[in-house]
Amino acid sequence: MKITFLGTSSGTPSKTRNVSGIAIATESKKDWILIDCGEGTQHQIQHTKLSLKKLSTICITHIHGDHCYGLPGLLASAAMSGKDTPLELVAPKPIQSFIESVIKTTDLHLGFKINFHDVTKVEKLLISNEIEIRTVALSHRVPSYAYIFEQTSFKYKLDLKKLEQKQIPRGPSWGKIQSGQDIVLASGETCLADDFLIVEETSKKIIVCGDNDDPRLLNIEASDADLVIHEATYTKEIAEKVGTGPQHSDAERVACFAQSIGLPNLVLTHFSPRYHDEIGRPGSILDIENEARLHYDGNLYLAKDFDIFGFDKNNRLILEDDND
Repeated sequence: MKITFLGTSSGTPSKTRNVSGIAIATESKKDWILIDCGEGTQHQIQHTKLSLKKLSTICITHIHGDHCYGLPGLLASAAMSGKDTPLELVAPKPIQSFIESVIKTTDLHLGFKINFHDVTKVEKLLISNEIEIRTVALSHRVPSYAYIFEQTSFKYKLDLKKLEQKQIPRGPSWGKIQSGQDIVLASGETCLADDFLIVEETSKKIIVCGDNDDPRLLNIEASDADLVIHEATYTKEIAEKVGTGPQHSDAERVACFAQSIGLPNLVLTHFSPRYHDEIGRPGSILDIENEARLHYDGNLYLAKDFDIFGFDKNNRLILEDDND
């Protein structure tokens, strides 16, 4: 799975960061999933290789505007781009009313069907036969959710020992078996491809969280996750000054949780616009990073808009080049 950050600011956009939006592309790259759609998300997509026509699923974590105000415009643009396949929309129930109201009020005609799934009732949703989606309720001023994405993939390797024992010569026959085709030997014997293949199963588990002031709610699901993407709106110092009202997490709280469960990969996002990107000047995003690193010794990233992440062969999260 490839993860692209389309927006990493909380509340309002800044000069360098848009509000929330994250894209996950399936391994086949045939389609992709959007998690949250703050205002301007469709503009961000224009700067990536993502196609609205291939967007298969949208997951909205909660109803706050910085996570959903971009949805009507994006849907309209998807229709104008020629999208004609159904779109799965997983979201709190009010989002359905929001979209239906915009469609009616603005005389919007979509050339594709929207299949709405109430997030409170989703137990398991399979996307493109590749990714399974589940949810976990979080703690915020309004109902907020984390989305769990699990992908199981299979790789087929030739069993060289069996091929040699059967005296199947190298060449086209091996290629056919590798692609799953049965072959017929010169003797007339049929060899089933499955008998000469070794199946390797690999899986990925990614958790993308909405706004949340209690990371411990992820304790069970995150215990075997490869990656958690979580908000770190403030440092602890600023969070204490702001108070508990906004119900956001600080970097220390998230980092301590990740450390306690031995999480291998952590990406922080949803930063307050008060944190700028001018390293060396007081109040920079480096304050959040330093606080997190003090309490978490795993593989940590602070997301920036248009960052693209993947996994290496050891399941370690890596920042990729846009041309990969």
